[in-house]
Amino acid sequence: MSDHQTDRLSAVIHGRVQGVGYRAFAARSARELGLTGWVRNRFNGTVETVAEGTRPRLENYLRDLKRGPGPSNVTQIDEDWSPATKEFNQFKIRMTR
Repeated sequence: MSDHQTDRLSAVIHGRVQGVGYRAFAARSARELGLTGWVRNRFNGTVETVAEGTRPRLENYLRDLKRGPGPSNVTQIDEDWSPATKEFNQFKIRMTR
């Protein structure tokens, strides 16, 4: 696998992840890592994210997601890896769904 090949990480984060600055934290991490995609709250209390970039950068993003901002408490992350679709040109915070 080439270091320049891009992958897609889709993840749902469980725990105390709403009302604690988690989306802003995730978006900042993704932007600093040069990833594209989005993050949003879900009505069931979880946070969902889709990010694209190189595998090492996505693994760093996943590490950050597991850590979360100070007041958060991540209990589980459901992750799914697939080839990038390259449909994004930046990283955004989306509306709750």
